[in-house]
Amino acid sequence: MRSYTLHLPEDARPGESLGLDRAVLVPDGFSWPAFAFTVLWFLFHRLWLAALIVLLGLIALAGGGILLGLPTGAGLIAALLAAWLIGLEASTLRRWTLARRDMPMRDTVIAASPAEAETRAFERWLGSMASASRPPFPAGPSRRAEPVIGLFPAREGAR
Repeated sequence: MRSYTLHLPEDARPGESLGLDRAVLVPDGFSWPAFAFTVLWFLFHRLWLAALIVLLGLIALAGGGILLGLPTGAGLIAALLAAWLIGLEASTLRRWTLARRDMPMRDTVIAASPAEAETRAFERWLGSMASASRPPFPAGPSRRAEPVIGLFPAREGAR
C-alpha cells in the first residue's frame, strides 16, 4: 500500500464537486521514473523551474567531475547518487510546486493503486453527498435462501 496526497485549488470546498476536474494525486515515496529519466520526468509534470535547476545541477556535476579528473567509474557513481537523490525528493518537489500554484494538499489517502487512491480521495472529499446519493446496497433482484437439493440432505427434525 502506498500513500497519496490530494491537491485541489484554493477555492474548492469539501462536499462540492467543483475543482475535482483539476485535482492532482501525488504518490509518496521513491519515484523510479524520476530516478531513471530525471529532467524528462520534471518536464512531463510541468515543473519547469525544477527541470532547469536539475539540468544545471547535472551539468555542473559532470563538469566538476571532468575538471577534477575523476575516473569514469567515480563519475558514474556520482551521477547515480544524484539521480537517487532526485528520485527520493521528486514527489516533495512536485507537492511544493503545486502548493505554490495555489493547489495545496487537502487530504492524504492510503491505497494499493492510483485508481483506488483516486476513488477513495474523491469519496472522502465529497463526503456525505456521495453517501446520500447512492443506496446502501446495489439494486438488483432479491435473493432468498433456497434449499440445496441433493448435496446436503436436511435432517428429519430440521424442517
